[in-house]
Amino acid sequence: MIRPREIGYTDDLLADRSVHRTYEDGRQEWRRRGADGKVHWQDEYGYRGTDEMLGDRIVKRVLPDGTVTYGRDIGYGRTLWGNGDTLMVNRTSFSGRMGAILVGLGVTGLAVTAAHLPPLHLTPEEEEELRRQAQSSSGSEGGGGDGGDGGDGGDWGDGHWGDDGGGWSDDDFG
Repeated sequence: MIRPREIGYTDDLLADRSVHRTYEDGRQEWRRRGADGKVHWQDEYGYRGTDEMLGDRIVKRVLPDGTVTYGRDIGYGRTLWGNGDTLMVNRTSFSGRMGAILVGLGVTGLAVTAAHLPPLHLTPEEEEELRRQAQSSSGSEGGGGDGGDGGDGGDWGDGHWGDDGGGWSDDDFG
């Protein structure tokens, strides 16, 4: 079993449809979904990048210098990043709060294992295949096809903020 450093966060929807994310370690971030379906973010220190949901619950993070990191949504508002050293936990979403309750009750099924680890590297062809998988699953499961909410009925497709179907998910790319 992997024991990553856990960092919780909460999201607040702003009037301009962007989101202010506050992390429990004191960091802040502002996030907005672009027309390209990617989430564009910037923190209070000026760091910025984009997060894109690929298939198989993989999140691709790209920084302006071209650095790419992958994460994996492992359910219940949790996203595991890199080599398993950081677990981001959405304390805003129902799934995230439910996951915390279940862990508190000792439900070991929520443990982080090597099977949850995101890939360290993907080729452009592998990324494209995962994008195709994400598109087909969101279309076939009624996820709205808005380019980022996998429609899995879990953390990605059950909490749109806004009413146009292309809004913010309750966990947009942890």
